[in-house]
Amino acid sequence: MAIDQKPIFPAHVSGSALQAFVTGLPKAELHIHIEGSLEPEMMFDLATRNAVSLPYATVQELKNAYVFDNLQSFLDIYHAGTKVLKTEQDFYDMTLAYLQKAHEDRVLHAEIFFDTQTHTQHGVAAQTVISGLWRACETAKRQWGLTSGLILCFLRHLSEDDAFACLEQVMPWRDKIVGVGLASSEMGHPPAKFARVFAQCRRLGFRLVAHAGEEGPPAYIWSAINDLHVERIDHGVRAIEDRLLVERLVQDKTALTVCPLSNVKLRVFNTLADHNLKSLLSLGLTVTINSDDPAYFGGYIGHNMRATLTALGLGAQDAYVLSKNAFESSFVESDRKRQLLDCLDSYCESFQH
Repeated sequence: MAIDQKPIFPAHVSGSALQAFVTGLPKAELHIHIEGSLEPEMMFDLATRNAVSLPYATVQELKNAYVFDNLQSFLDIYHAGTKVLKTEQDFYDMTLAYLQKAHEDRVLHAEIFFDTQTHTQHGVAAQTVISGLWRACETAKRQWGLTSGLILCFLRHLSEDDAFACLEQVMPWRDKIVGVGLASSEMGHPPAKFARVFAQCRRLGFRLVAHAGEEGPPAYIWSAINDLHVERIDHGVRAIEDRLLVERLVQDKTALTVCPLSNVKLRVFNTLADHNLKSLLSLGLTVTINSDDPAYFGGYIGHNMRATLTALGLGAQDAYVLSKNAFESSFVESDRKRQLLDCLDSYCESFQH
């Protein structure tokens, strides 16, 4: 299939056939916080392994606590869960568990958010975090051919000086990190707060992304573009409120790494049927679907895609566009990107006949 040619799917790719099509669809995930993939069962196992006391008596009691009013209420329980992660093996086990689920969801490439600041505050060395994640990524590549990249996220509720210190700590493992991002509490922490450290990261050759426009206003997206010079916007669903911003994002083909189930769980939208992803697509924005923190928000990427398509009345053509957007917006090298796009096209061609 030519690079700009769009597949035309037959009418039978609907209902259960559409669900099967999406399940087998080659995917890339560009917005996954690896600590947010820590399932309750593994959290309890690691707590036992490392003699860490949890404030919940059972797995079910922990799951029952996953009711959030907003981003901050989620972050409070999320950070408490990270205290069970102590050793390189812990980070390896957590990451490989996610990558196995991603492989089962037909993810061929994943770009994984992580942070060291949370863990160094717990007395865990940055090297321990990075080495565990990297080793799991190498295992997934050997076992399943699943490629991946690590994106270091600065925590925006901390200071820019803290971010600079974090950057300095990870530089010995620079070759294992493809990019940097900006995560944690959005409100009250505009992207411009981190302009100097992002400028330094750009000089060092890191690819740049930032969370903006989830709870924060469109002005935060403008700031991420103009002050941080990011290549992708993580979430970005509030861009639709600013016509000029939409035009800019379309013009620059700036990808939005949207996380539908997360948006509902954190009350950005009341239901999936209320989500604006369909409108974002219709405006020509480069939208992708991702899972964010799947252990907390009730679904990995495959479930996010299937549930969103169903709720919004989208079809196979939309699924193809969403997946193509993700591959094209990934930070993988050009030969691998071409391979991934060819795999996507070959899969879709099989549904056209």
